[in-house]
Amino acid sequence: MPDRDKERERIGNRIKELRKEKDIDAKTLAKRIGIDAGNLSRIEQGKFSVGIDILNKIASALNMRIDFVPQNKPEL
Repeated sequence: MPDRDKERERIGNRIKELRKEKDIDAKTLAKRIGIDAGNLSRIEQGKFSVGIDILNKIASALNMRIDFVPQNKPEL
């Protein structure tokens, strides 16, 4: 399903962006949250579906929280 793929990519890109803003390398973040650096890379690339528990660990390690935000939907 293309929408799921795009959403995984969007979330992965945001994780990578935040990680870089906080000057944390992927290996360090992966170690902090207890996953393999290769898995973190796949998450950031949007190639790996991540569960809520891991997503919460990532958010916490980046001093963020998971939140629901409105989508920007194009007007018809």
